[in-house]
Amino acid sequence: MDLDSMDCTSTIDVTDDDEEIHQDRHSYASVSKHHSNNSTNANAASGLLPTTTSVHELLECPVCTNSMYPPIHQCQNGHTLCSTCKNRVHNRCPTCRQELGDIRCLALEKVAESLELPCKYMSLGCPEIFPYYGKPKHETVCDFRPYSCPYAGSECSVMGDIPFLVAHLRDDHKVDMHSGCTFNHRYVKSNPREVENATWMLTVFYCFGEYFCLHFEAFQLGMAPVYMAFLRFMGDETEARNYNYSLEVGGYGRKLIWEGTPRSVRDSHRKVRDSHDGLIIQRNMALFFSGGDRKELKLRVTGRIWKEQQHSGEAGGGGACIPNLS
Repeated sequence: MDLDSMDCTSTIDVTDDDEEIHQDRHSYASVSKHHSNNSTNANAASGLLPTTTSVHELLECPVCTNSMYPPIHQCQNGHTLCSTCKNRVHNRCPTCRQELGDIRCLALEKVAESLELPCKYMSLGCPEIFPYYGKPKHETVCDFRPYSCPYAGSECSVMGDIPFLVAHLRDDHKVDMHSGCTFNHRYVKSNPREVENATWMLTVFYCFGEYFCLHFEAFQLGMAPVYMAFLRFMGDETEARNYNYSLEVGGYGRKLIWEGTPRSVRDSHRKVRDSHDGLIIQRNMALFFSGGDRKELKLRVTGRIWKEQQHSGEAGGGGACIPNLS
């Protein structure tokens, strides 16, 4: 059989048996449909040929609607689907019910090499155009891709831009919201021995026109229970580098101080925590700071956020946000 001359068809007849498969669709999959609704002027400005959209639709998996990348599979009748969905349909064509086998649609893979397509986050503002096979690499680091919810108390799958996530944290997770560049929080826990991967607190601060997430939690570091506080910036890493912050905890004539750059929420909560990039307090020290009979945790964590240029004295104003650690 000459695979290069095979007719590759992407139409599909939906039957009752296929309904379960078609329900699972990625929310950002169908960029081509958004792109096809643009005006002719938009197509001309992007340099795309009039036939690009229709070819792109041929490269859309009829099962999951995501773009297909090699290996692109087809049945003996020419119906195509992606390699991920081939495993999901148990090697049976969802269109004609024929066995799929291991036939690749080499002609369609070849056509894809000649395409240039917009980033799938075009509707969110990305103006870039990429070769078909280079597009996925860009999309994993695109500055316009949505952010994941920074709440660490549950496996929240919500994604969106920063204003949307701020409202989501406030309304759905009931996170405390504060304005200002300084913070002074007291954390109390009656049984400080219960620290097994327990996230305790998330507070959002609005400072310098940006949002910051202050995390405080307890977890096991090796065999030792520890408490950790750290700050994340609600934006990209390049913007986060414009800010510094300090954290301080202490009592009875002793104190611990941490100073650093907030991490972007692009880095997951667990990644920041496991890199130990924050103020870490051993349990014995935390109980010493708590005083009393050491059976109850009473920690007061203070801190400030400032812009690096202000800290270095290059700009006036906003001096209240410069940490005074003396």
